[in-house]
Amino acid sequence: MADTDPTGPVMDRDEVDRALARLGAEHEAIETSLLALQDHAGRRLLEGARLTGITEERWTATEASITLLWTYFDAYTDALRTARNIRSRRRWSSREDLVELTELLRGDAVTVAGGAAAADAPTLHASPGKLSERYSLATLVDRMNELYATSLDMVVAADAVWSALPARIDLLAAELQRTSRLAHSVGVRPGEHPAGDDLERITRTLAKLREQVVSDPLAYWKRAEGSSAPGGGRPDTTVYDREARALEDVRREIDAVLTVRQDAEKRIVRLRDVLSRADRTLAEARTARGEVLAKIAATEVPVVSGPPTVLQEQLSTAAEYRRHAQWHRLSPLLESLEQKAEDELLRARESLTAVTAPLAVRAELRGRLDAYKAKVARHGLAEDPVLVERYEKARRMLWSAPCDLRAADRAVLRYQQAATEVLGTAPRVPDQGGSDDRRGPGA
Repeated sequence: MADTDPTGPVMDRDEVDRALARLGAEHEAIETSLLALQDHAGRRLLEGARLTGITEERWTATEASITLLWTYFDAYTDALRTARNIRSRRRWSSREDLVELTELLRGDAVTVAGGAAAADAPTLHASPGKLSERYSLATLVDRMNELYATSLDMVVAADAVWSALPARIDLLAAELQRTSRLAHSVGVRPGEHPAGDDLERITRTLAKLREQVVSDPLAYWKRAEGSSAPGGGRPDTTVYDREARALEDVRREIDAVLTVRQDAEKRIVRLRDVLSRADRTLAEARTARGEVLAKIAATEVPVVSGPPTVLQEQLSTAAEYRRHAQWHRLSPLLESLEQKAEDELLRARESLTAVTAPLAVRAELRGRLDAYKAKVARHGLAEDPVLVERYEKARRMLWSAPCDLRAADRAVLRYQQAATEVLGTAPRVPDQGGSDDRRGPGA
């Protein structure tokens, strides 16, 4: 076994060659990574940007870390170059060479200036105040890896936010401008319509958001939980997404206003027609009520109200809005009027039905009386004196004015019972309101 020193057993030539090959590969990989970091688009943007907030703080620390990285790398390069020079002195290294190489490759043989080491003190436990610090090559590689990871994480995060959010904000702002112009053309303006106020607020929010994203991108970076890889996370688009949804809501509102502008005349004509039909139906109900009161006795007939003037006034207001292109005001008014007009037409029809109900009852009694008379006539019993007497009595009641519906109902029922008895069929008399007498012609 080889002799030992404070660094451990003295390395033999094969161990030295393997260590140099490994250190050379590490050197090449570190150099490639540092050059890639140096050329990273995010780092160049950070160098030229006017930063604020958390990004400014972290970039100040990252710049110091990158400077320290190159200091460590230069020291690492010098140590590796020295080791290679010692190994290249002779083909078969002497014991003194091997001892020196062992110390260089395994011991704390790399000297770093005290100022550079002190900058690394908070993270890597260097001793501030010393003129220099000595490290082993393995320790130096670990420190460079740690500094590189933290620096790259900061650069990648800032670059990811800058690559994602400003372009999306600009696209949304362009869409916002188009929407604002369209809104202005249809009268949707701040202070006059809620959608106009929303557009003004979205404009302010997007301008502020873009300014903050450009100057402090790390404020809009959401780190992935449990991820230790550099740049593990995603841009925080919460504010952007909220404003995008708000703009979509405004666009839908403006589309509704545009639809009103295109269909306003047709909708107003339809409204006039519906209200006109409601008025005619109410007029018919009032006429029918007078007829019912004249022809039907002892009947409660509901009062028919007149057409509501407020709907006609609102319809006139809608026409004014259309003439003056106030589409944003016309839209909600038409929607409200259309529902009210349909309700008014339904109310008018219900009034007509309620008023004419006694006439319908009288018509049904007349029809039933004539149907039984026709049935009796088919059997040759039309001249039966009882049937003739009861038919004439019921007919006088139903065709005289005013008609007592209750008495007429009983008269028709007695005629049905007599006809049923004469025809020799089983009684089958439909239920008539207010009459339970089913005992026969002599009841």
